[in-house]
Amino acid sequence: MSNPRPKRKARRDEPLFYEETKIQKGIWITPSTWDKMKQMAESEGISISELVERWGRHLKVPSHSSHL
Repeated sequence: MSNPRPKRKARRDEPLFYEETKIQKGIWITPSTWDKMKQMAESEGISISELVERWGRHLKVPSHSSHL
């Protein structure tokens, strides 16, 4: 389930849920993927933007260790 909204009002350029504000980016995806993302977001009660944000925050960044 989604997190409840904070009691304070959302304002432009002020983070509401995270330590930084979101920025606009563009991606290219197929219509069927968009439909699946939309269905998933609706079932969670969140926006597609928030769905992508949550997915991205759970990604593990590969460590680049040097092999000597």
